[in-house]
Amino acid sequence: MHVDTGHNFEETIEFRDRYVRDLDARLVVASVQESIHKGRVVEEKGPNASRNALQTVTLLDAIEEHGFDAAIGGARRDEEKARAKERFFSHRDDFGQWDPKNQRPELWNLFNGRMNPGEHFRVFPLSNWTEMDVWMYIQREKIVLPEIYFSHEREVIRRAGTLLALTDFITVQEGEAVERLRVRFRTIGDATCTGAVESEAWTLEEVIAEVAAGAADGTWNPGG
Repeated sequence: MHVDTGHNFEETIEFRDRYVRDLDARLVVASVQESIHKGRVVEEKGPNASRNALQTVTLLDAIEEHGFDAAIGGARRDEEKARAKERFFSHRDDFGQWDPKNQRPELWNLFNGRMNPGEHFRVFPLSNWTEMDVWMYIQREKIVLPEIYFSHEREVIRRAGTLLALTDFITVQEGEAVERLRVRFRTIGDATCTGAVESEAWTLEEVIAEVAAGAADGTWNPGG
């Protein structure tokens, strides 16, 4: 399932559709734009408007509509301190909320998947992985990635210490200058809030070396 904010990088959607065709898989797309049309959520306005926070309602609606028992995500604990409280099997109640008091214990590698009617799990199989772990696994398994993860030239603006790609969803504000830089993305989400990093790493080996160097000198922020 893909929760589609409608504010996507073209490379991401092209790769997604091509990958689905290659796998001959069934893709369920849950649309934030459709949630807005239905009045389920209110679209944010203003120069810094993002649909990132609107995804929760769309996700919960899709889980209920399709009767999914679990939603698998790629979140790592080193991305956000609050995620350290989560488990591999993150129990959600019938309102879609995480209730730590009812969280099942996880002993060693034994996970309790017992679920009551109306509940579901968010499953985070990469929960204990670091960014380097992910890249090393990609290298070992020869996993194909969208080119946006590697160094390329792109028009960007600097906003609040973040390099944002210039897209149809970004409004250049007074005092901001459009620059053309060589960048890559460490994570891909809503184009309105996904930051790039300046980088010359355009091969897998160079990305791994860059991550390793940043981790060694303490300049690499796991959260991006």
